[in-house]
Amino acid sequence: MLSSLNRLTSHIKPNNLRSMCTLRRLSNPNLYTAINSLHGNPNHSVVPALDQWMDSGRKVQVSELQRIIRNLRRRGRYSQALQVSEWMENQGICSFLPSDHAVRLDLIGNVHGVESAESYFNSMRDPDRTVKAYGALLNCYVRAGSTTKSLSLVQKMKDMGFILSHLVYNDLMCLYTKIGEHEKVPRLLAEMKANDVSPNNFSYRICLNSYGARSDIESMERLLEEMEKDSGISMDWTTYSVVANHYIKAGLSDKAKVALEKSEQSLGKADGPGYAHLITLHSSLQNKDDMLRLWHLKKAALNRHTNMDYAVMLGSLVKLGEFEEAETLMEMYESSGNNYDFRVPNVLLLGYSQNGEAEKAEAMLVGLVEKGRVAIPSSWSIVAAGYARKNEMTKAVKCMKKALTLSVDEHCDWSPALDAIASMLHWLGDEGTIDEVEAFVELLKSRIPMNRDMYYALINANVNVGREVDDLLESMKVDKIDADEKIEKILREGQT
Repeated sequence: MLSSLNRLTSHIKPNNLRSMCTLRRLSNPNLYTAINSLHGNPNHSVVPALDQWMDSGRKVQVSELQRIIRNLRRRGRYSQALQVSEWMENQGICSFLPSDHAVRLDLIGNVHGVESAESYFNSMRDPDRTVKAYGALLNCYVRAGSTTKSLSLVQKMKDMGFILSHLVYNDLMCLYTKIGEHEKVPRLLAEMKANDVSPNNFSYRICLNSYGARSDIESMERLLEEMEKDSGISMDWTTYSVVANHYIKAGLSDKAKVALEKSEQSLGKADGPGYAHLITLHSSLQNKDDMLRLWHLKKAALNRHTNMDYAVMLGSLVKLGEFEEAETLMEMYESSGNNYDFRVPNVLLLGYSQNGEAEKAEAMLVGLVEKGRVAIPSSWSIVAAGYARKNEMTKAVKCMKKALTLSVDEHCDWSPALDAIASMLHWLGDEGTIDEVEAFVELLKSRIPMNRDMYYALINANVNVGREVDDLLESMKVDKIDADEKIEKILREGQT
């Protein structure tokens, strides 16, 4: 395995790392390339880059802005896509068409929620409230899991004479999948056919998943056979991977392997994520040789391995307990020249920590930092949780403090795992000094709101040295946190 991995990457030449760039660093790109090249926090504004482009006297084309919005949506950067949409209108680049309003509506729902989406929808002119706008609002309701609003809106669409497309049916099937009512999905597929609405791949895929979720393998197989016989359906790797996944969950390894073979045969040269997904499924079957073979095929097809590829392969090797191979792969990542993402080594750090090797995880992390890599909070948090699982609380608290003191600007959604934090707080409350407890709680408050475990530690530490805790109990009331049995016990023992 080691020699095979080495052969796969022996010809990789490190590329210059791309840093967060401004438009001035790019040599006469088009606007799409310029915006697409901006890295960093997806919540950062792209408006300054757009303003700079326009101020430099370069052309701004509506079609290019629309392409940028599509790309940002595809990458899940909804806030930035919304910024481009708003900038496009504010600059008077063009008059918004109904389709532009529908896209804006969907983005608002993603970024600001259902109420904001409804407000925007209600503010639109009647001619702009096309079937696309109603479909966008339906998307918002489905994402929120709102059955009542979704069904009511679909009924309104019917009453208005809109012809329901497969997109509307797919949305409703996604809704029932989201709320766990899988039995209703096949009924919608049947309704589609009865109304002469042709299901697409996604329609079938949702239904296949609904059968698999209910362990109805026979119905899943019948539907798959129907798809394969339908000349209007082009079978893709994703469909077979869904089937393979449910075979794996059902313990039908032989059938899973056949489905995985069909999935692989359906991969196109541009289906990079497909290789990674199939590697993950093969790891569930302990198929290490197939994992490595797909790793090789991905490089041959696309001439590179992305950060996601490395993370997936590392996770799959760790799942199989192949830590030596994972370490070799990590060395290859270090020299790959990819734009460095600490979430990749985090996979191996997590593997060590969950395998009872927190010391090894910490040593690896320290080594990376000494090489100049900038750790992110989750890295130290992973190590801290590993020590906590081993009940080595002094080390756990030390590592968690490092996590809490690091900037989270580029990973602003990070917060410490509450189960690990709880064990550290309880230990500090029992064994630590008041100063240690207060310092740790202050660090935590910058990341999470006060909770019962934080109060437990503070109350316990104060009671241990005979201090009054009336102010803490009053703060608990203000925060609407009730004292549990453990806190009540501390208070009773403090009175004796």
